[in-house]
Amino acid sequence: MRMSNKAARKQDDKLALTPKLRFPEFRDAGEWTTETLGSVAKISTEKVGKNTCIPMSITSGLGLVSQMEKFGRIIAGNSYANYLLLKKNDFAYNKSATKEYPEGFIALYSGDELAAVPNSIFTCFRIKGDSPVPQYLNYLLLGNLHGRWLRNFIEVGARAHGSLSIDEDDLLALPVPLPSGQTSLPEQQKIADCLSSVDELISAQARKVDALKTHKKGLMQQLFPREGETQPRLRFPEFENDGEWEPKTLVDVCRMQAGKFVSAADIKEKNEGELFPCYGGNGLRGFTSTHTNDGVYPLIGRQGALCGNVKLASGRFHATEHAVVATPNQGVDEVYLYYLLDLLNLNRFATGQAQPGLSVDVLEKVPVAIPHNESEQQRIATCLSSLDDLIAAQTQKLEALKTHKKGLMQQLFPSPKELDA
Repeated sequence: MRMSNKAARKQDDKLALTPKLRFPEFRDAGEWTTETLGSVAKISTEKVGKNTCIPMSITSGLGLVSQMEKFGRIIAGNSYANYLLLKKNDFAYNKSATKEYPEGFIALYSGDELAAVPNSIFTCFRIKGDSPVPQYLNYLLLGNLHGRWLRNFIEVGARAHGSLSIDEDDLLALPVPLPSGQTSLPEQQKIADCLSSVDELISAQARKVDALKTHKKGLMQQLFPREGETQPRLRFPEFENDGEWEPKTLVDVCRMQAGKFVSAADIKEKNEGELFPCYGGNGLRGFTSTHTNDGVYPLIGRQGALCGNVKLASGRFHATEHAVVATPNQGVDEVYLYYLLDLLNLNRFATGQAQPGLSVDVLEKVPVAIPHNESEQQRIATCLSSLDDLIAAQTQKLEALKTHKKGLMQQLFPSPKELDA
């Protein structure tokens, strides 16, 4: 098998490395070293054959998930027997490029049952002995250790059957940083346990955010009447005797108008100087020197992947022709209108085949019901806005934990510059 000169050269070099952060019990354990992946792991070509396995797929950044969970069905078909077999602590390398992992994504399989992945786009390998600790190596690979190495060997556009053309020798020549000496395994395990604890915090925080979003969705369904009804199931005490809501159509509630065209050349990536946010059908496109609106307005995605998606824009901004600006009529609160539009699932009113879109004429005919008392509208808007503020605050905590983990990984492992030296 071929081995590039650079790979062969680096295979012979065992670099002296030191991470910025070490646990107290390992600070006097000496410098780290590197071992090639091929010296600590081997390629696994074992096929499923007649074994009963869980067919798996991969989600970049998340890891291996069953095909049933990802697609709602098993897609293995007749090629199932030729799938590559996965055992606990095996690694599966998906050679498909993604935005986050342009050189492909490597995932650790941690399940107890036999699993399998397609042999067409996967390369699998397993650790030969006790080192490295699988979870430790997994965190290195999640940090894209392999990507920084393999980009030296991947030719632009080099694909085979939809996957990157990767030579196994280049993969096996990957330098893996490891603590040296007798405390190598305990230090690896300590690093893995530390990062695993942070992952548990991240997962718990993500569940909290998801729970709040689910709560908000359920609350909205109770604070607004069901389609065809004029009474919500949940009403604030001060409005319980205010009678039924008024049946209307959206044209009675707001004036809708598509935004104005702006050329791609006039849109800047950063807000430098006197620039304003520019919103299109898929949300924020960038910043521009012109603005179409000044105030608080709900925006409806008119075309694109987020067709029917509703956003609340405030201040001075530019809405393109791919976004519909909803201006509330007299007696209608703008924030209440935003939540009303968001609840309507407007994407179901899109028309067209190649690129479905929403027309103002169709939107104007959508039936709704609103309380005649603007104070009730504002009470609903204030309640949901408070919940959105809470979701935003918890989401910031989630992002802060992710940033903390990223910084921790950068300190617990030697820097990429040392590894590339």
